[in-house]
Amino acid sequence: MLKHNRQYSVIAETHNFTQPLLVLIAKGCQFMKWFVFVTLSMFVQLVVGAEKIIHAGKMIDTINGKVREKVSIVIEGNKIAAIKEGYVQGAEIIDLKNATVMPGLMDMHTHLMNEMTAESYTEGFFHNESFFAIKAVANANKTLLAGFTTVRDLGGDPNVTVELRKAIDKGTVPGPRVFTAGKSIATTGGHADPTNGLNHELMKDPGPKEGVVNGVADAYKAVRQRYKEGADVIKLTVTGGVLSLAKSGENPQFTDDELDAIMAAAKDYGFVVAVHAHGAEGMKRAIKAGVHSVEHGTYMDKEAMSLMKKMGTYYVPTITAGKWVADKANTYPPIVQPKAKAVGPQIQKTFAKAIKRGVKIAFGTDAGVFPHGLNGREFKYMVEVGMSPMKSIQSATIETAKLLRINERLGSIEVGKLADIVAVEGDPLTQIELMESVSFVMKDGVVYKMP
Repeated sequence: MLKHNRQYSVIAETHNFTQPLLVLIAKGCQFMKWFVFVTLSMFVQLVVGAEKIIHAGKMIDTINGKVREKVSIVIEGNKIAAIKEGYVQGAEIIDLKNATVMPGLMDMHTHLMNEMTAESYTEGFFHNESFFAIKAVANANKTLLAGFTTVRDLGGDPNVTVELRKAIDKGTVPGPRVFTAGKSIATTGGHADPTNGLNHELMKDPGPKEGVVNGVADAYKAVRQRYKEGADVIKLTVTGGVLSLAKSGENPQFTDDELDAIMAAAKDYGFVVAVHAHGAEGMKRAIKAGVHSVEHGTYMDKEAMSLMKKMGTYYVPTITAGKWVADKANTYPPIVQPKAKAVGPQIQKTFAKAIKRGVKIAFGTDAGVFPHGLNGREFKYMVEVGMSPMKSIQSATIETAKLLRINERLGSIEVGKLADIVAVEGDPLTQIELMESVSFVMKDGVVYKMP
Protein backbone atom coordinates (compact mmCIF):
# COMPACT_ATOMS: atom_id res chain seq x y z
CA MET A 1 0.00 0.00 0.00
CA LEU A 2 2.94 2.37 0.53
CA LYS A 3 3.63 2.61 -3.18
CA HIS A 4 -0.02 3.31 -3.93
CA ASN A 5 -0.22 5.83 -1.07
CA ARG A 6 2.74 7.69 -2.54
CA GLN A 7 0.97 7.84 -5.95
CA TYR A 8 -2.15 9.20 -4.30
CA SER A 9 -0.05 11.77 -2.45
CA VAL A 10 1.48 13.08 -5.67
CA ILE A 11 -1.94 13.37 -7.31
CA ALA A 12 -3.39 14.96 -4.19
CA GLU A 13 -0.65 17.55 -4.01
CA THR A 14 -1.10 18.33 -7.68
CA HIS A 15 -4.82 18.87 -7.25
CA ASN A 16 -4.62 20.80 -3.94
CA PHE A 17 -5.73 18.11 -1.50
CA THR A 18 -5.02 19.28 2.04
CA GLN A 19 -2.00 18.32 4.05
CA PRO A 20 -4.09 16.93 6.94
CA LEU A 21 -5.59 14.40 4.55
CA LEU A 22 -2.10 13.18 3.61
CA VAL A 23 -1.11 12.95 7.26
CA LEU A 24 -4.12 10.74 7.98
CA ILE A 25 -3.17 8.51 5.07
CA ALA A 26 0.45 8.29 6.27
CA LYS A 27 -0.77 7.26 9.72
CA GLY A 28 -2.67 4.40 8.19
CA CYS A 29 -6.27 5.54 8.59
CA GLN A 30 -8.10 2.81 6.70
CA PHE A 31 -11.22 4.90 6.16
CA MET A 32 -9.26 7.76 4.67
CA LYS A 33 -7.33 5.36 2.43
CA TRP A 34 -10.62 4.05 1.13
CA PHE A 35 -12.03 7.57 0.75
CA VAL A 36 -9.05 8.84 -1.23
CA PHE A 37 -8.96 5.68 -3.35
CA VAL A 38 -12.60 6.10 -4.36
CA THR A 39 -12.28 9.87 -4.86
CA LEU A 40 -9.16 9.63 -6.98
CA SER A 41 -10.56 6.71 -8.99
CA MET A 42 -13.53 8.89 -9.84
CA PHE A 43 -11.16 11.73 -10.74
CA VAL A 44 -9.09 9.52 -13.04
CA GLN A 45 -12.26 8.28 -14.75
CA LEU A 46 -13.32 11.87 -15.31
CA VAL A 47 -9.93 12.70 -16.84
CA VAL A 48 -9.94 9.63 -19.10
CA GLY A 49 -13.52 10.34 -20.19
CA ALA A 50 -13.00 14.12 -20.37
CA GLU A 51 -14.79 15.78 -23.25
CA LYS A 52 -13.08 16.75 -26.46
CA ILE A 53 -14.37 19.67 -28.50
CA ILE A 54 -13.74 19.88 -32.24
CA HIS A 55 -13.77 23.41 -33.63
CA ALA A 56 -14.91 22.78 -37.22
CA GLY A 57 -14.55 25.51 -39.82
CA LYS A 58 -17.03 23.58 -41.93
CA MET A 59 -19.07 20.50 -41.07
CA ILE A 60 -20.84 18.35 -43.65
CA ASP A 61 -24.38 17.39 -42.68
CA THR A 62 -24.70 14.11 -44.58
CA ILE A 63 -28.37 13.68 -43.66
CA ASN A 64 -29.50 16.90 -45.37
CA GLY A 65 -26.63 17.33 -47.81
CA LYS A 66 -25.70 20.73 -46.41
CA VAL A 67 -22.68 22.44 -44.88
CA ARG A 68 -22.66 24.14 -41.50
CA GLU A 69 -19.94 26.68 -40.69
CA LYS A 70 -18.13 27.45 -37.45
CA VAL A 71 -19.50 24.73 -35.20
CA SER A 72 -18.26 22.92 -32.12
CA ILE A 73 -18.67 19.15 -31.88
CA VAL A 74 -18.56 17.96 -28.29
CA ILE A 75 -17.28 14.41 -27.78
CA GLU A 76 -17.78 12.58 -24.51
CA GLY A 77 -16.19 9.15 -24.38
CA ASN A 78 -16.90 7.53 -27.74
CA LYS A 79 -20.07 9.46 -28.60
CA ILE A 80 -21.12 12.83 -29.91
CA ALA A 81 -22.66 14.67 -26.95
CA ALA A 82 -23.55 18.02 -28.55
CA ILE A 83 -23.19 20.14 -31.67
CA LYS A 84 -23.09 23.85 -30.95
CA GLU A 85 -22.93 27.00 -33.05
CA GLY A 86 -19.66 28.91 -32.79
CA TYR A 87 -16.48 27.89 -31.06
CA VAL A 88 -17.15 26.96 -27.44
CA GLN A 89 -14.40 26.23 -24.93
CA GLY A 90 -13.77 23.06 -22.97
CA ALA A 91 -11.23 20.64 -21.54
CA GLU A 92 -9.54 19.60 -24.81
CA ILE A 93 -9.86 21.62 -28.00
CA ILE A 94 -9.12 20.12 -31.42
CA ASP A 95 -8.60 23.01 -33.81
CA LEU A 96 -10.00 22.20 -37.26
CA LYS A 97 -11.08 25.75 -38.09
CA ASN A 98 -9.34 25.55 -41.48
CA ALA A 99 -10.77 22.16 -42.33
CA THR A 100 -13.97 20.51 -43.51
CA VAL A 101 -15.20 17.96 -40.99
CA MET A 102 -17.40 14.98 -41.88
CA PRO A 103 -18.38 11.56 -40.55
CA GLY A 104 -15.86 8.73 -40.72
CA LEU A 105 -15.73 7.34 -44.26
CA MET A 106 -16.82 3.80 -45.13
CA ASP A 107 -15.59 1.53 -47.92
CA MET A 108 -18.00 -1.29 -48.75
CA HIS A 109 -15.56 -3.38 -50.78
CA THR A 110 -12.10 -4.15 -49.45
CA HIS A 111 -9.80 -7.17 -49.12
CA LEU A 112 -7.58 -6.39 -46.15
CA MET A 113 -5.41 -9.52 -46.19
CA ASN A 114 -4.39 -9.09 -49.83
CA GLU A 115 -2.72 -6.60 -52.10
CA MET A 116 -2.64 -7.79 -55.70
CA THR A 117 0.74 -8.14 -57.38
CA ALA A 118 2.21 -10.48 -59.98
CA GLU A 119 3.25 -12.77 -57.09
CA SER A 120 -0.25 -12.98 -55.57
CA TYR A 121 -1.18 -16.12 -57.51
CA THR A 122 1.59 -18.14 -55.86
CA GLU A 123 1.92 -16.53 -52.39
CA GLY A 124 -0.30 -19.14 -50.79
CA PHE A 125 2.16 -21.88 -51.73
CA PHE A 126 5.12 -20.16 -50.09
CA HIS A 127 3.63 -18.39 -47.05
CA ASN A 128 1.69 -19.43 -44.00
CA GLU A 129 -1.55 -17.96 -42.69
CA SER A 130 0.39 -15.70 -40.31
CA PHE A 131 1.98 -13.91 -43.28
CA PHE A 132 -1.44 -12.79 -44.50
CA ALA A 133 -2.49 -11.83 -40.98
CA ILE A 134 0.51 -9.53 -40.69
CA LYS A 135 -0.33 -7.98 -44.05
CA ALA A 136 -3.92 -7.49 -42.93
CA VAL A 137 -2.85 -5.59 -39.82
CA ALA A 138 -0.66 -3.26 -41.90
CA ASN A 139 -3.39 -2.75 -44.50
CA ALA A 140 -6.00 -2.03 -41.83
CA ASN A 141 -3.81 0.71 -40.40
CA LYS A 142 -3.28 2.29 -43.83
CA THR A 143 -7.03 2.23 -44.41
CA LEU A 144 -7.82 3.90 -41.09
CA LEU A 145 -5.24 6.64 -41.63
CA ALA A 146 -6.79 7.30 -45.05
CA GLY A 147 -9.99 8.26 -43.21
CA PHE A 148 -11.97 5.04 -43.53
CA THR A 149 -13.23 4.16 -40.07
CA THR A 150 -15.55 1.35 -41.24
CA VAL A 151 -15.04 -1.19 -44.01
CA ARG A 152 -16.70 -4.27 -45.41
CA ASP A 153 -14.13 -7.00 -46.14
CA LEU A 154 -15.60 -9.00 -49.02
CA GLY A 155 -13.65 -12.19 -49.25
CA GLY A 156 -10.73 -13.63 -47.37
CA ASP A 157 -9.63 -16.37 -44.99
CA PRO A 158 -11.92 -16.15 -41.94
CA ASN A 159 -9.00 -17.24 -39.75
CA VAL A 160 -7.44 -13.91 -40.71
CA THR A 161 -10.32 -11.49 -41.27
CA VAL A 162 -12.50 -12.53 -38.33
CA GLU A 163 -9.53 -12.47 -35.96
CA LEU A 164 -8.45 -9.10 -37.36
CA ARG A 165 -11.90 -7.73 -36.59
CA LYS A 166 -11.67 -9.03 -33.03
CA ALA A 167 -8.19 -7.56 -32.52
CA ILE A 168 -9.31 -4.15 -33.78
CA ASP A 169 -12.43 -4.22 -31.63
CA LYS A 170 -10.32 -4.98 -28.54
CA GLY A 171 -7.87 -2.19 -29.36
CA THR A 172 -4.99 -4.64 -29.84
CA VAL A 173 -4.18 -3.17 -33.26
CA PRO A 174 -5.43 0.03 -34.95
CA GLY A 175 -7.82 -0.28 -37.85
CA PRO A 176 -11.28 0.45 -39.16
CA ARG A 177 -14.43 -1.19 -37.86
CA VAL A 178 -14.55 -4.40 -39.95
CA PHE A 179 -17.61 -6.22 -41.28
CA THR A 180 -16.19 -9.35 -42.86
CA ALA A 181 -17.70 -11.89 -45.23
CA GLY A 182 -15.02 -14.46 -44.53
CA LYS A 183 -14.78 -16.83 -47.49
CA SER A 184 -16.76 -15.71 -50.56
CA ILE A 185 -19.32 -18.18 -51.87
CA ALA A 186 -19.03 -19.45 -55.45
CA THR A 187 -20.13 -22.36 -57.61
CA THR A 188 -17.75 -25.01 -58.98
CA GLY A 189 -15.32 -23.23 -61.29
CA GLY A 190 -16.82 -19.88 -60.33
CA HIS A 191 -14.93 -16.69 -59.60
CA ALA A 192 -14.32 -17.53 -55.92
CA ASP A 193 -13.64 -21.25 -56.35
CA PRO A 194 -10.20 -21.39 -54.65
CA THR A 195 -8.99 -24.24 -56.87
CA ASN A 196 -9.37 -22.58 -60.27
CA GLY A 197 -6.32 -23.04 -62.48
CA LEU A 198 -4.63 -25.67 -60.31
CA ASN A 199 -3.51 -29.10 -61.48
CA HIS A 200 -6.05 -31.88 -61.07
CA GLU A 201 -4.41 -33.35 -57.98
CA LEU A 202 -4.66 -30.01 -56.16
CA MET A 203 -8.00 -29.04 -57.68
CA LYS A 204 -10.07 -31.79 -55.99
CA ASP A 205 -13.73 -30.94 -55.25
CA PRO A 206 -14.23 -28.16 -52.67
CA GLY A 207 -17.67 -27.86 -51.07
CA PRO A 208 -19.72 -25.50 -48.88
CA LYS A 209 -17.10 -25.40 -46.14
CA GLU A 210 -14.64 -24.01 -48.68
CA GLY A 211 -17.30 -21.68 -50.07
CA VAL A 212 -18.27 -23.69 -53.16
CA VAL A 213 -21.92 -24.67 -53.68
CA ASN A 214 -23.92 -26.72 -56.16
CA GLY A 215 -27.60 -26.91 -55.38
CA VAL A 216 -30.01 -25.73 -52.70
CA ALA A 217 -28.69 -27.84 -49.82
CA ASP A 218 -25.13 -26.63 -50.43
CA ALA A 219 -26.36 -23.03 -50.58
CA TYR A 220 -27.94 -23.28 -47.13
CA LYS A 221 -24.89 -25.02 -45.71
CA ALA A 222 -22.45 -22.42 -47.10
CA VAL A 223 -24.34 -19.56 -45.43
CA ARG A 224 -24.54 -21.46 -42.16
CA GLN A 225 -20.83 -22.21 -42.36
CA ARG A 226 -20.07 -18.50 -42.70
CA TYR A 227 -22.22 -17.87 -39.63
CA LYS A 228 -20.36 -20.59 -37.75
CA GLU A 229 -17.01 -19.03 -38.67
CA GLY A 230 -18.07 -15.59 -37.40
CA ALA A 231 -18.82 -13.70 -40.63
CA ASP A 232 -20.82 -10.46 -40.49
CA VAL A 233 -22.02 -10.37 -44.09
CA ILE A 234 -22.30 -12.74 -47.07
CA LYS A 235 -20.45 -12.34 -50.36
CA LEU A 236 -21.42 -14.23 -53.53
CA THR A 237 -19.66 -14.27 -56.89
CA VAL A 238 -22.67 -14.57 -59.18
CA THR A 239 -20.74 -14.06 -62.43
CA GLY A 240 -17.24 -14.66 -63.68
CA GLY A 241 -14.51 -12.31 -62.53
CA VAL A 242 -11.44 -10.54 -63.82
CA LEU A 243 -8.55 -11.76 -61.68
CA SER A 244 -9.55 -15.41 -61.23
CA LEU A 245 -7.85 -18.09 -63.32
CA ALA A 246 -10.95 -18.83 -65.38
CA LYS A 247 -11.90 -17.87 -68.90
CA SER A 248 -15.11 -15.87 -68.54
CA GLY A 249 -15.39 -12.58 -66.72
CA GLU A 250 -19.14 -12.23 -67.00
CA ASN A 251 -21.07 -15.51 -67.37
CA PRO A 252 -23.87 -16.20 -64.82
CA GLN A 253 -22.78 -18.74 -62.21
CA PHE A 254 -25.74 -19.35 -59.86
CA THR A 255 -29.17 -20.74 -60.60
CA ASP A 256 -32.34 -19.01 -59.39
CA ASP A 257 -32.97 -21.83 -56.90
CA GLU A 258 -29.48 -21.50 -55.42
CA LEU A 259 -29.86 -17.74 -55.06
CA ASP A 260 -33.29 -18.08 -53.45
CA ALA A 261 -31.87 -20.59 -50.97
CA ILE A 262 -28.95 -18.35 -50.07
CA MET A 263 -31.22 -15.37 -49.50
CA ALA A 264 -33.60 -17.45 -47.36
CA ALA A 265 -30.69 -18.63 -45.22
CA ALA A 266 -29.22 -15.12 -45.05
CA LYS A 267 -32.55 -13.77 -43.83
CA ASP A 268 -32.65 -16.41 -41.11
CA TYR A 269 -29.22 -15.34 -39.86
CA GLY A 270 -29.61 -11.57 -40.38
CA PHE A 271 -26.95 -11.24 -43.06
CA VAL A 272 -26.57 -8.39 -45.56
CA VAL A 273 -25.68 -10.00 -48.91
CA ALA A 274 -23.28 -8.52 -51.48
CA VAL A 275 -22.74 -9.97 -54.93
CA HIS A 276 -19.76 -9.63 -57.20
CA ALA A 277 -21.21 -9.29 -60.72
CA HIS A 278 -19.91 -8.15 -64.10
CA GLY A 279 -22.40 -9.73 -66.51
CA ALA A 280 -26.00 -8.48 -66.70
CA GLU A 281 -27.76 -11.85 -66.57
CA GLY A 282 -26.10 -13.00 -63.37
CA MET A 283 -26.74 -9.72 -61.59
CA LYS A 284 -30.40 -9.66 -62.67
CA ARG A 285 -30.96 -13.11 -61.19
CA ALA A 286 -29.35 -11.90 -57.96
CA ILE A 287 -31.33 -8.65 -57.80
CA LYS A 288 -34.60 -10.55 -58.27
CA ALA A 289 -33.59 -12.87 -55.43
CA GLY A 290 -33.29 -9.84 -53.14
CA VAL A 291 -29.56 -9.27 -52.63
CA HIS A 292 -28.63 -6.02 -50.94
CA SER A 293 -25.77 -4.77 -53.13
CA VAL A 294 -24.22 -5.38 -56.53
CA GLU A 295 -20.45 -4.93 -56.70
CA HIS A 296 -18.72 -3.74 -59.90
CA GLY A 297 -21.82 -4.05 -62.14
CA THR A 298 -19.67 -3.65 -65.24
CA TYR A 299 -22.13 -4.70 -67.94
CA MET A 300 -25.27 -3.63 -66.09
CA ASP A 301 -28.05 -2.90 -68.58
CA LYS A 302 -31.20 -0.77 -68.36
CA GLU A 303 -33.28 -3.69 -67.16
CA ALA A 304 -30.83 -4.38 -64.33
CA MET A 305 -30.88 -0.72 -63.32
CA SER A 306 -34.66 -0.65 -63.30
CA LEU A 307 -34.71 -3.79 -61.16
CA MET A 308 -32.25 -2.24 -58.72
CA LYS A 309 -34.43 0.84 -58.35
CA LYS A 310 -37.50 -1.30 -57.84
CA MET A 311 -35.84 -3.58 -55.27
CA GLY A 312 -33.85 -0.84 -53.53
CA THR A 313 -30.57 -2.58 -54.34
CA TYR A 314 -27.35 -0.64 -53.81
CA TYR A 315 -24.68 -0.37 -56.49
CA VAL A 316 -21.06 -0.44 -55.26
CA PRO A 317 -19.02 0.64 -58.32
CA THR A 318 -15.29 0.00 -57.49
CA ILE A 319 -14.08 2.32 -60.27
CA THR A 320 -10.59 2.55 -58.76
CA ALA A 321 -10.06 -1.19 -59.11
CA GLY A 322 -11.32 -1.10 -62.69
CA LYS A 323 -8.83 1.57 -63.65
CA TRP A 324 -6.02 -0.20 -61.81
CA VAL A 325 -6.49 -3.60 -63.47
CA ALA A 326 -6.77 -2.00 -66.90
CA ASP A 327 -3.48 -0.19 -66.33
CA LYS A 328 -1.74 -3.30 -64.94
CA ALA A 329 -3.33 -5.81 -67.34
CA ASN A 330 -0.07 -6.99 -68.91
CA THR A 331 1.34 -7.98 -65.49
CA TYR A 332 -1.34 -10.63 -64.91
CA PRO A 333 -1.41 -14.26 -66.14
CA PRO A 334 -2.38 -14.65 -69.84
CA ILE A 335 -5.91 -15.90 -69.06
CA VAL A 336 -6.56 -12.76 -66.99
CA GLN A 337 -5.15 -10.12 -69.36
CA PRO A 338 -8.01 -9.88 -71.89
CA LYS A 339 -10.57 -9.68 -69.07
CA ALA A 340 -8.66 -6.88 -67.34
CA LYS A 341 -8.38 -4.90 -70.57
CA ALA A 342 -12.09 -5.23 -71.34
CA VAL A 343 -13.72 -4.91 -67.93
CA GLY A 344 -11.51 -2.29 -66.31
CA PRO A 345 -12.31 0.70 -68.54
CA GLN A 346 -16.04 -0.11 -68.63
CA ILE A 347 -16.87 0.29 -64.92
CA GLN A 348 -16.71 4.09 -64.84
CA LYS A 349 -18.89 4.32 -67.95
CA THR A 350 -21.52 2.08 -66.36
CA PHE A 351 -21.42 4.14 -63.19
CA ALA A 352 -22.15 7.30 -65.18
CA LYS A 353 -25.29 5.66 -66.60
CA ALA A 354 -26.37 4.35 -63.20
CA ILE A 355 -26.29 7.74 -61.47
CA LYS A 356 -28.31 9.30 -64.29
CA ARG A 357 -30.98 6.61 -63.82
CA GLY A 358 -31.10 7.17 -60.06
CA VAL A 359 -29.67 3.86 -58.85
CA LYS A 360 -28.70 3.98 -55.17
CA ILE A 361 -24.93 4.23 -54.72
CA ALA A 362 -22.79 2.98 -51.84
CA PHE A 363 -19.09 3.78 -51.89
CA GLY A 364 -16.70 0.88 -52.49
CA THR A 365 -13.28 0.54 -54.09
CA ASP A 366 -12.10 -3.11 -54.08
CA ALA A 367 -8.97 -2.03 -52.22
CA GLY A 368 -6.55 -4.91 -52.27
CA VAL A 369 -6.79 -5.09 -56.04
CA PHE A 370 -4.81 -1.84 -55.75
CA PRO A 371 -2.72 -0.67 -52.76
CA HIS A 372 -4.59 -0.05 -49.53
CA GLY A 373 -4.72 3.55 -48.39
CA LEU A 374 -5.54 4.88 -51.87
CA ASN A 375 -9.30 4.38 -51.30
CA GLY A 376 -9.96 8.12 -51.53
CA ARG A 377 -9.28 8.13 -55.27
CA GLU A 378 -12.77 6.76 -55.82
CA PHE A 379 -14.33 10.14 -54.99
CA LYS A 380 -12.58 11.83 -57.91
CA TYR A 381 -13.57 9.07 -60.33
CA MET A 382 -17.21 9.31 -59.24
CA VAL A 383 -17.31 13.09 -59.62
CA GLU A 384 -15.55 12.98 -63.01
CA VAL A 385 -18.62 11.44 -64.65
CA GLY A 386 -21.39 13.46 -63.08
CA MET A 387 -21.90 12.67 -59.39
CA SER A 388 -21.87 15.79 -57.22
CA PRO A 389 -19.12 16.05 -54.58
CA MET A 390 -21.78 16.10 -51.84
CA LYS A 391 -23.46 12.95 -53.18
CA SER A 392 -20.11 11.19 -53.39
CA ILE A 393 -19.40 11.97 -49.73
CA GLN A 394 -22.91 10.88 -48.76
CA SER A 395 -22.32 7.62 -50.64
CA ALA A 396 -19.37 6.94 -48.32
CA THR A 397 -21.15 7.92 -45.10
CA ILE A 398 -24.90 7.83 -44.62
CA GLU A 399 -25.63 5.57 -47.63
CA THR A 400 -23.02 3.00 -46.66
CA ALA A 401 -24.37 3.08 -43.10
CA LYS A 402 -27.86 2.35 -44.43
CA LEU A 403 -26.55 -0.55 -46.49
CA LEU A 404 -24.89 -2.07 -43.41
CA ARG A 405 -27.94 -1.30 -41.24
CA ILE A 406 -25.83 0.76 -38.83
CA ASN A 407 -27.21 4.22 -39.64
CA GLU A 408 -28.63 4.55 -36.12
CA ARG A 409 -25.08 4.82 -34.80
CA LEU A 410 -22.88 5.86 -37.73
CA GLY A 411 -22.92 7.70 -41.05
CA SER A 412 -23.60 11.25 -39.85
CA ILE A 413 -22.44 13.69 -37.20
CA GLU A 414 -25.41 13.73 -34.85
CA VAL A 415 -25.90 13.77 -31.10
CA GLY A 416 -25.85 10.25 -29.69
CA LYS A 417 -23.97 8.66 -32.60
CA LEU A 418 -20.49 7.17 -32.33
CA ALA A 419 -17.67 9.68 -32.65
CA ASP A 420 -16.24 8.59 -36.00
CA ILE A 421 -15.10 11.90 -37.49
CA VAL A 422 -12.58 12.81 -40.19
CA ALA A 423 -11.46 16.05 -41.81
CA VAL A 424 -9.60 17.41 -44.81
CA GLU A 425 -7.80 20.73 -45.09
CA GLY A 426 -9.85 23.03 -47.34
CA ASP A 427 -13.17 22.40 -49.07
CA PRO A 428 -13.68 19.04 -50.83
CA LEU A 429 -16.98 20.25 -52.29
CA THR A 430 -14.98 22.53 -54.58
CA GLN A 431 -11.86 20.34 -54.78
CA ILE A 432 -12.83 16.68 -54.49
CA GLU A 433 -9.21 15.51 -54.75
CA LEU A 434 -8.79 16.62 -51.14
CA MET A 435 -10.57 13.40 -50.15
CA GLU A 436 -7.33 11.62 -51.02
CA SER A 437 -5.52 13.50 -48.23
CA VAL A 438 -7.51 13.12 -45.03
CA SER A 439 -5.67 15.05 -42.30
CA PHE A 440 -7.66 14.17 -39.18
CA VAL A 441 -9.06 10.80 -38.10
CA MET A 442 -11.11 10.00 -35.02
CA LYS A 443 -12.73 6.61 -34.51
CA ASP A 444 -14.86 5.79 -31.48
CA GLY A 445 -13.73 9.03 -29.84
CA VAL A 446 -10.03 8.17 -30.17
CA VAL A 447 -7.80 10.39 -32.33
CA TYR A 448 -5.52 8.45 -34.68
CA LYS A 449 -4.32 11.26 -36.93
CA MET A 450 -3.91 15.00 -36.47
CA PRO A 451 -3.06 17.75 -39.00
